[in-house]
Amino acid sequence: MGTGHYFWAIFYFASLCSASLANNAKINFREKEKKVLDQILGAGKYDARIRPSGINGTENAPTLVYVNMFLRSISKIDDYKMEYSVQLTFREQWTDERLKFDDIQGRLKYLTLTEANRVWMPDLFFSNEKEGHFHNIIMPNVYIRIFPNGSVLYSIRISLTLACPMNLKLYPLDRQICSLRMASYGWTTNDLVFLWKEGDPVQVVKNLHLPRFTLEKFLTDYCNSKTNTGEYSCLKVDLLFKREFSYYLIQIYIPCCMLVIVSWVSFWLDQGAVPARVSLGVTTLLTMATQTSGINASLPPVSYTKAIDVWTGVCLTFVFGALLEFALVNYASRSDRAADIHKENMKKKRRDLEQASLDAASDLLDTDSNATFAMKPLVRHPGDPMALEKLRQCEVHMQPPKRPNCCKTWLSKFPTRQCSRSKRIDVISRITFPLVFALFNLVYWSTYLFREEEDETF
Repeated sequence: MGTGHYFWAIFYFASLCSASLANNAKINFREKEKKVLDQILGAGKYDARIRPSGINGTENAPTLVYVNMFLRSISKIDDYKMEYSVQLTFREQWTDERLKFDDIQGRLKYLTLTEANRVWMPDLFFSNEKEGHFHNIIMPNVYIRIFPNGSVLYSIRISLTLACPMNLKLYPLDRQICSLRMASYGWTTNDLVFLWKEGDPVQVVKNLHLPRFTLEKFLTDYCNSKTNTGEYSCLKVDLLFKREFSYYLIQIYIPCCMLVIVSWVSFWLDQGAVPARVSLGVTTLLTMATQTSGINASLPPVSYTKAIDVWTGVCLTFVFGALLEFALVNYASRSDRAADIHKENMKKKRRDLEQASLDAASDLLDTDSNATFAMKPLVRHPGDPMALEKLRQCEVHMQPPKRPNCCKTWLSKFPTRQCSRSKRIDVISRITFPLVFALFNLVYWSTYLFREEEDETF
């Protein structure tokens, strides 16, 4: 029993000693890290205002800064303001020979700072930025890592609203290229050069969801600019967004087609149903105008014609044409009624004249009652109605047969009373309007879908 107690006491004492030594080692390691920081960043030892030297410590060579980023999200793409918002983790890496330190045989991999003003920083800015802010919850989302060889890594999370000039000629069948541009503000290319980091410099979060858009691809490039004060290094990322057409098909194109088709119902209503035809035409016209104004309210007032303008303009023209068609039908109907009244009056006058001539002939026969014989003429007078009728029938039989006309044959199926000009206008409109609208759809979709492929110059 005594031996066991001694054994556990020795084991417990050894454990305490080892824990104490480990804690002392950690304390010593942190103290060494503090000494390294004081050694390289102490007062009078490092000046953050002076830029690092170039490659291999060359004083006249420019400082090379390698850039890469991680796109976390793209929240919106605004067509009216022509801008888009993005949240990204932005990283810069360069070498500062003054920040080299001893890594304590590989135990000290890097030093971490949270204050960017302790070391020299490139004066990079986003040239097409409208608004932007850093993230400070819970702590500022920024860090600086200093490696033993003097390499400095700067990482920060920022949110930006960037300008994106758009060409809306093919809207909503368009593709838009939005750029993210980064440049040096004060250092020229003789002093500072930005380069894309080799091997996938731009990364995008998986399952990126955008409202009404799809990110097809992106491309990194350089965009150095020359001004009166010198040439400045510049980097850019071009993002190609394709607009999702299904939303516009459901919200714009199908409702417009339905309004145009509803306006054609007027052609099948009776000509005497004036209130029904007028209310139908005016209602569809006002609805189409409201739809058009709602579409234009969400778009900037550009000087060129967009694809959606062509569609809504033609649909509005078809609806307005259906209303004008009823006005023409109403006018033709009144003209037909006036012509019918005129014909009835002429027939009545002709019958009165014939009756008067018969009465005169009867009176003449009564006065010549003493005559012994009244001979019938063998040849009728040229003005005799019966002779004219027989002559007309002979001319009809002598004419050669005409080739049948399909349209006239189809129109002749309607009763004679309905084959007036007003009725024929309605019948022709029932065929003409759908055919012309179908032809317009064929030309519209073939033109803009092919132009969409041809104008892709990414």
